[in-house]
Amino acid sequence: MAVEAFKIKGGKKLKGILEVEGAKNAALPIFIATLIERGEYVLKNVPDLMDIRTLIKLLESLGLSIEKLDKNSYKIINNGLKSLEASYELVKKMRASFLVMGPMLAHCGRARVSLPGGCAIGARPVDLHLKGFEALGVEITIDHGYVEGKVSEGIKLKGNKIILDFPSVGATENIIMAAVKAEGVTIIENAAREPEIDDLCNFLNKMGAKIKGIGGGRLEITGVEKLFPCEYSIMTDRIVAGTFIIAAVMFDGNIKVKDVNTKDLESFLMKLSEMGVTYEIKDGIFEVTSKLKDLKGVKVTTMPHPGFPTDLQSPMMTLMCLVKGSSEIKETIFENRFMHVPELNRMGCDISTEGNMAVINGIENFSSAKVMASDLRAGASLILAALKAEGESVVNRIYHVDRGYEKLELRLKELGADIERIKEEV
Repeated sequence: MAVEAFKIKGGKKLKGILEVEGAKNAALPIFIATLIERGEYVLKNVPDLMDIRTLIKLLESLGLSIEKLDKNSYKIINNGLKSLEASYELVKKMRASFLVMGPMLAHCGRARVSLPGGCAIGARPVDLHLKGFEALGVEITIDHGYVEGKVSEGIKLKGNKIILDFPSVGATENIIMAAVKAEGVTIIENAAREPEIDDLCNFLNKMGAKIKGIGGGRLEITGVEKLFPCEYSIMTDRIVAGTFIIAAVMFDGNIKVKDVNTKDLESFLMKLSEMGVTYEIKDGIFEVTSKLKDLKGVKVTTMPHPGFPTDLQSPMMTLMCLVKGSSEIKETIFENRFMHVPELNRMGCDISTEGNMAVINGIENFSSAKVMASDLRAGASLILAALKAEGESVVNRIYHVDRGYEKLELRLKELGADIERIKEEV
């Protein structure tokens, strides 16, 4: 079978500016939220990604009309939903597709959605979503791989207090979107606090929703009869920003990063500072002022926001491979998120794992090799390693990377990287 791959001749000196695009994980739920209310929306700063294109197909299958205005802007017209079923063929490609359930329940009190697919980084069940919907008065049935939710004819969703067992991002978003038109007040305790949730809440409030407690672990949502379409600009992507900052550190500050919101990356930047990384921000440009050879190992534990983001764990591991001494990573969010470790070890790294712990011993440099991306962020970590390695590396299955980084190889070429997209037999 032939898959797309990046062929990278590493060891080149990279120099220039990488601009951070709109946040995929904010754009997806905000796109989906346009299902809640009829009317015409304009969304700006939307990243040009495969996941966005996949979602557009799903939303169009439900009855929305979507027009691309320019590279990063879309007009979305909701004239009412023509279908209340999100099929397996579309939902299996991306877990975020399951978020259509909350808005469909808010729009018309019914939804039938396939159980989701997505990256192979561990079990991510939807039980918290379903418990939240049930608390709002939704009757849930699961049959033949589909979840069906409905409220009785003539009865509205009812606000309630919901305590999440775990601060799940998806469950928090899905429950918020169902609750904005429910009767009365919904309280979500132990809500996820990721900045992308804040962006969704700000979008909904701009539409006329009444959401309080944004940015905290307790959200209070007072249901309203009607929302009103609006124009909105998506926040920048903190995970892309973090990946680009790691690249800047690995290339001694010759790469600069534009449009970094440091407030969204505090725990990540604290760990870099502990490592010995110094930086300054001038005219909106993030510039690393330290040298790679002066950095030392650190210990990192991934946590829900505002802790260290699991999505930056694998790129951070690539950086740890090149710093002096020993580093440790404890992964507490996903149980299968060390699948990039054997691939990095193929590139000459010294990484050992036991359970959810990884120990990384520093090396001089990576060796070029053929490797395979197991998920989106693992792909980014291997590309970073290949850019530093002497010789030619091939990173297979880069469709994962296309899901989260906009035209990455073209942007790296502008910095001087020798990278091309090829077909590779696997």
